[in-house]
Amino acid sequence: MAKVGIVMGSDSDMAVMSKAAAVLEEFGIDFEMRIISAHREPEELVAWAKGAEERGIRVIIAGAGMAAALPGMVAALFPLPVIGVPMSSKALGGTDALYSIVQMPSGIPVATVAVDGSKNAAILAARILAVSDPELLAKVKAYGEEGKKSVIAKDAKLQEVGYRNYTK
Repeated sequence: MAKVGIVMGSDSDMAVMSKAAAVLEEFGIDFEMRIISAHREPEELVAWAKGAEERGIRVIIAGAGMAAALPGMVAALFPLPVIGVPMSSKALGGTDALYSIVQMPSGIPVATVAVDGSKNAAILAARILAVSDPELLAKVKAYGEEGKKSVIAKDAKLQEVGYRNYTK
């Protein structure tokens, strides 16, 4: 049964949102993924978001660009955590979506990650779920250790070859 819902307003968001799916798969977290436009399919969005809890969804990751209505609408309809992913855009580089998502009215919180930050959204979803899942918590901790090892290896390479030869 899916524990995380991933929703985006357009297939143009797939390149970014697929990174969240890949991270969830790495953690072994089942998810469902949908393309639902808040502006073009409001009834479908309402039905999907209102039914998510009953389907077993515990966290929703919602990506949106420009006006970025999707994450806020989902948060208004779904009583559990919603993580907004602002999408970059040609016009304003994603700051329009970022501001739209972080400026939610009182009582309708949306946790927000960086522009195009769906990977961090998935890690945050895993951390939220890990609060009540010791096995998942161990995976989250191991994931953090792998990141640490990666940085240590990169620094060792820098010390060995020097900055001039690092990228060669």
